[in-house]
Amino acid sequence: MIDIKLIRENPELVKENIKKKFQEHKLELVDKVLELDKKSRETSLKGDTLRMNRNKLSEQIGSLMRVGQKEEAEKIKQEVVSINEELSNNEKLEEEYKNEIKEIMMKIPNIMHESVPTGKDDSENVEVQKYGEPVVPEYEIPYHTEIMESLSGIDLDSAREVAGNGFYYLTGDIARLHSALISYARDFMINKGFTYAIPPFMIRSDVVTGVMSFEEMDAMMYKIEGEDLYLIGTSEHSMIGKFKGKILESEKLPYTMTSYSPCFRKEKGAHGIEERGVYRIHQFEKQEMIVICEPEESYEWYDKMWSYTVEIFRSLDIPVRTLECCSGDLADLKAKSVDVEAWSPRQQKYFEVGSCSNLTDAQSRRLGIRVRKKGEKQTYFAHTLNNTVIAPPRMLIAFLENNYNQDGSINIPEVLRPYMGNKSKIEK
Repeated sequence: MIDIKLIRENPELVKENIKKKFQEHKLELVDKVLELDKKSRETSLKGDTLRMNRNKLSEQIGSLMRVGQKEEAEKIKQEVVSINEELSNNEKLEEEYKNEIKEIMMKIPNIMHESVPTGKDDSENVEVQKYGEPVVPEYEIPYHTEIMESLSGIDLDSAREVAGNGFYYLTGDIARLHSALISYARDFMINKGFTYAIPPFMIRSDVVTGVMSFEEMDAMMYKIEGEDLYLIGTSEHSMIGKFKGKILESEKLPYTMTSYSPCFRKEKGAHGIEERGVYRIHQFEKQEMIVICEPEESYEWYDKMWSYTVEIFRSLDIPVRTLECCSGDLADLKAKSVDVEAWSPRQQKYFEVGSCSNLTDAQSRRLGIRVRKKGEKQTYFAHTLNNTVIAPPRMLIAFLENNYNQDGSINIPEVLRPYMGNKSKIEK
């Protein structure tokens, strides 16, 4: 959510930002906010005037009562009653305007960073840099589920019978590898100075609407029937929500945290869930990182965060590249975002394995996360960022393909061996 002052002072900038996101249907929202804001301020001014008049009349009543003019005082009391009724109706109108403005403001996208390239969708994202040399071996690399099945590591058929499409059983060394990757990523981030956390896996609706747009919420979140609770789609939701309504001490910033959680997603609009593969699934596990920091430090942290993802993939012998997300591919709360994509030697192309985003103060405004400098009364909104460390099974797919040998075995890079019982290979 952006600052309403920006809409008052520079509505054309806000409209231009909307146009760059190819969301012309939202242009009218800016004019609606301006109209409602004008009415709201007029109503607020009227309320102030009514309260001032009531106070003056109350003083007169006191003066008249002191000199024994009770009849005159009673007449003025009737005026006060009338003002109170008018004030009550006015306050209800103020609340209606406030709620209507907030509802519309939450649909207006965050102001993008000036460096964000203009484009309609993810097909127009811009490659920034490649890390590691993509290799295509002379031998054929099987589909990822075939690799897992050959190692007795996955059971999709039983999962479909138990839960439907979009779920799986991992077993044996593949299940162990999955857990090893998560544990390695956890320790990797702890060594970078991040505090490890395991958050709640369910959150209330006011946290959901604070951390994501309504469109994302509808497409992603599973609601717990009969309760004001949603299953999280990523631990970022819980972790940012942890700071809801808090005033943070400036000297304690930044908060840098890495969190583990299972994640639950509808994958609505994902062109169906593949029965054979595990690219898009309803349930998975992820290691995440979030940062809450001073506004002037957020882009410095942004660059650090995505670089950590690149570093962890390269430590596992997986070539990656970074893609700058274009305007049409940015979710409404994001000011700037970069995707990390891993090399698939089977497909001979890159595919997304993580995303790093700077949301500036959009989430903080929705959740009321403020900062106060020592000795000062005034507060301001913090900046929030999030980034995927690793998210199996996509990370698992990249790992298996890039470490696959012709005999069907899987190499275990040295950094991961302590988490795999010091194995150097997974073999049939």
